[in-house]
Amino acid sequence: MGKVARMLMATPFTTVQRWCKQSFSAPTTDETTTLYRDWRNRFLWQRLRLWLWLALICLLSFTLRDIYGLFFPFAELHQLPEVLRTQRLVINIAMLLSILICLALHKTKLGRYHPDLLFLGSSWSISLASQLFATITGFALPDTIGWSLLFLSQAVLMPVCWIFHLLTQVSVLIYYFGVNTALGLKTPIPDHPEIYNVTFILYIFWFCAICDIGVYLYDRLQRSEFYARQELESAYQKLKVAEAKYRTIFENAVEGIFQSSPDGRYITANPALARIYGYSLAEEVTTNLTDIKQLYVQPNRRAEFVRLMEKYGSISEFESQIYRRDGSIVWISEKAYAVRDEQGNLLYYEGLIEDITQRKQTEEELRVFFHAVSHDLRNPVLGTLMVLKNLLARPEENISLSRSILERMIQSSDRQLNLINSLMEAHISEVQGVVLQRQAVQLLTVVEAAIADLEPLLTQNQTTLTNLVSADLPLVNADPTQLWRVFSNLIVNALKHNPPGLVLTINATRKDDKIYCTVSDNGVGISQQQSDRLFDLYFRGASIRNSVSLGLGLYLCKQIIHAHGGEIGVNSALDAGATFWFTLPIS
Repeated sequence: MGKVARMLMATPFTTVQRWCKQSFSAPTTDETTTLYRDWRNRFLWQRLRLWLWLALICLLSFTLRDIYGLFFPFAELHQLPEVLRTQRLVINIAMLLSILICLALHKTKLGRYHPDLLFLGSSWSISLASQLFATITGFALPDTIGWSLLFLSQAVLMPVCWIFHLLTQVSVLIYYFGVNTALGLKTPIPDHPEIYNVTFILYIFWFCAICDIGVYLYDRLQRSEFYARQELESAYQKLKVAEAKYRTIFENAVEGIFQSSPDGRYITANPALARIYGYSLAEEVTTNLTDIKQLYVQPNRRAEFVRLMEKYGSISEFESQIYRRDGSIVWISEKAYAVRDEQGNLLYYEGLIEDITQRKQTEEELRVFFHAVSHDLRNPVLGTLMVLKNLLARPEENISLSRSILERMIQSSDRQLNLINSLMEAHISEVQGVVLQRQAVQLLTVVEAAIADLEPLLTQNQTTLTNLVSADLPLVNADPTQLWRVFSNLIVNALKHNPPGLVLTINATRKDDKIYCTVSDNGVGISQQQSDRLFDLYFRGASIRNSVSLGLGLYLCKQIIHAHGGEIGVNSALDAGATFWFTLPIS
């Protein structure tokens, strides 16, 4: 019942409007529809003002004709019925007043925000005014000329909201045909007293249909263009945002970004590239560097660059020495690819340039370091170690040194070789990082292997070691060899810094998505000042009992744990023992 009541209460206007929206409206977003409706209302409001003034002038011209006809009758009006000749001036003045009222309403908020209502009101005030006057006078008035001017002018000047055009026409026609038929009124024309004939109906129908179709098509065209403009504006705004982001990346990038032509000129360059080349502004790069091959210390590098680009379409880590603006030489690494059109024609090269001078210097220093360590330290120790081992392996010969002295010399050489190897490894990890061979690892297996390897040393130092690591722990994503080194270094570090009889405890527990490992002792402890520097390269604790050490063990532990994505640290105080801890990600 409620639904039926609402349908009965709905006005014909809302019913027709809803039907038209469902039948003729294109599916669009709510926001775009609202924007178009606002634009259409502004358009209708502006054009309505023009139409009202035009209607006022048009009616004024007919009114002046009628006033002139009172004194100087027109022959062309003699054929009109007497009632129309005498009353037409009153009808025109009434319509003029209605238009003036509509012009006044046009300037109000009602006219501004509801131009559709003002459109209907102004149309009906003109078209129905004459009909009401005729009904009161007692005849029907087929105002063909007035209707034609009204409907045509509205369709030409206000070609939007076709449903309102249809309502103004249908309302007048319903009144003319319905009221006059119900009251039995006739036209005041003696030769044609009937209110309609076939010719009249066809004329009115097709005139209104043509006007409405024209308004509908124009409205559809305007709506399509509006949506297209909105989409274009939206795309333009997105393009501006993307361009702004790209410009920010381009301007603030650390690497040099460039586009270069095949003939060796820079098309675009960013500020980072200008800094690498020794210029203050990016524009100076494109202006001054007209031949890129002159940049290279080796002139054939540009030709090699082009050859590789033609062969592979892109290059990576193309390293070269170039001259900066001040004549100094730096190393650069280029990554670039060829940009081609749809036909495959080369347009330009585009890519990144990185200043790798510092890296090259570091690599050169590292090579010198490795050469010095290998040649000046490692090789002599290896030679001495080989001689001592050969002497020890020939007991039948008369050797002046005792066997115990030879063994101590071999142990000393072994320690020196281990120190040299650790030193080289520390510097390799510093420059290149720790290389991991990750796999799912059971932590208990690694700990047991480290304890077994250190069993002689633990026995020698009278150490009591308790392993609390459980076999039920989740697997860790780690390199088992590197983890073995971490546990071994932490155990050996505790033995070095404490007297015999130490109690060691190794444990591991799960904390969220990581495993928390600890190596604890009841030794002499570590001061806060030492704890802050304990994992630094070459730092050695003050309480160390073994003087042959460079302080690399804990540093390497830190490098290994950080490479696994974990953290490492120590909790200790003097005379309170020490607990070294580190975390590992769960597999």
